[in-house]
Amino acid sequence: MEQKELLPVHIGIIMDGNGRWAKKRGLPRKMGHRAGAEAFKNIARYANKRGIRFMTMYVFSTENWKRPKDEVDSIVELLRNYLDEVERYKDENIRLRFIGNLSVFDQDIRGKMQRAEKNSAENTGLTLNLAINYGGRDEIVHAARQLAQKAKAGELQPEEITEELFSQNLYAGDEPDVDLIIRPSGEYRLSNFLIWQSAYAEYVFMDEVLWPDFKPSHFEEALREFQKRNRRFGGI
Repeated sequence: MEQKELLPVHIGIIMDGNGRWAKKRGLPRKMGHRAGAEAFKNIARYANKRGIRFMTMYVFSTENWKRPKDEVDSIVELLRNYLDEVERYKDENIRLRFIGNLSVFDQDIRGKMQRAEKNSAENTGLTLNLAINYGGRDEIVHAARQLAQKAKAGELQPEEITEELFSQNLYAGDEPDVDLIIRPSGEYRLSNFLIWQSAYAEYVFMDEVLWPDFKPSHFEEALREFQKRNRRFGGI
């Protein structure tokens, strides 16, 4: 009998290196984000065809607001454009979800997000989470506040709070934990990304490629590295 290929169920990707990609070419940073957006769409489609069930892409962090206004505005505009394009991809069977503190965005963007989620909710291929205005610590605080409110209302006793219950109160609490985190560009840190969900994730850091140049071949390289790992989850 042919052995089934071992694939991660849930992959997280830190799309890093857009600014450096642009700088190397003497371009403004926003051009790097534009190129990175194309890489994002290509890799999402490839992961869907590859049979990955869940993928979370780090689009914009809670800390990214500190960047120059022109750069932030260009990222938000790319997001708006992507949301306008989503209908074109309805035949790809990808389910879209948006995680993070979305209340900071204009109503038109929030409305587009809600429509994209609703229109793709029945899709059975890849579930693609876009982490926007997202921070791992912020997500944990958000979940803690939800549980505190339930306890305050008498709906929950503190001793009833378990890891499983806490996980269910995260932004995508019905999804499995992350198996694999991929970060290109030569940085070796999580940068506040999925810090609860990645407790037992495998990490693949890739020095030789910046995100705009990230291709399916790099994705496959990360999958091969994942398949070499011995995941014991604290056991022997």
